[in-house]
Amino acid sequence: MPFVPESSGPHQGLVTFLGTGTSVGVPAIGCDCKVCQSSDPRNNRTRCAITVRLPGGTVLIDTPPDLRVQLIRERIRLVHAVVYTHEHADHIFGLDDLRLIPFRLGHAVPLFCNETVESNIRRAYAYAFADREDTHPGATPKLEFTRIDEAPFDVLGTTFIPIPMKHGPHFNVLGFRIGDFAYCTDTNFIPPTSLERLQGVKTLVVGALRMEPHPTHFNLQEAIDVARAVGAERTLLTHTGHQLDYHKTCDWLPEGIDMAYDGLQVDIRV
Repeated sequence: MPFVPESSGPHQGLVTFLGTGTSVGVPAIGCDCKVCQSSDPRNNRTRCAITVRLPGGTVLIDTPPDLRVQLIRERIRLVHAVVYTHEHADHIFGLDDLRLIPFRLGHAVPLFCNETVESNIRRAYAYAFADREDTHPGATPKLEFTRIDEAPFDVLGTTFIPIPMKHGPHFNVLGFRIGDFAYCTDTNFIPPTSLERLQGVKTLVVGALRMEPHPTHFNLQEAIDVARAVGAERTLLTHTGHQLDYHKTCDWLPEGIDMAYDGLQVDIRV
């Protein structure tokens, strides 16, 4: 039987921000800036990921290198499926932390991703797919791929709508719409056809790296422009760097737009 969270209804979901930082995290190694040295926990940002608790179970979007710490911190004991945005290291290199999950699921962890992400995972985690018997239970993560593209797909009884985006000149990435919520990290261009898929969302999450322009990420003003184009009731900024202090940035942002932070939870309808 599927796991049904106690607080979930037939059309309710809960998003938890596991991480909201850049690929190097905040604080950054060796940095003495005010944000990196801040005592405010909202300026302490692990690598980007969220969970979406649905009536049919909990879906994890991306597996960053900080995953073990994030799941323990948020007391998330079980993940029923993983959906991937793209193949960069800060989004896939925590996958081995799911090795314990198949014991509790009773089967391999379902992974939903496109062909490029799958090939990178198979290469990075070759030991998980080797043609030899494990020396002991749990020696390798047990994983099962489901290939996705730009068409809507079902995860645990809920429809996920891919949002094709660009992440600089060389990488195609996916955001996802789940009911009245959309998650669009790691991008600097959302084409018009994808913006159409975002119309009507109530909560939009979009990446905003820093104030200055960047070749592969939206800066703060570009993220604000996207938020206005989508028209969501609430926009939350993720993948934010150490140039952005939480309180100073939120005070500067227009009404309805705020920075997300690690541990933030948002109710959604699916």
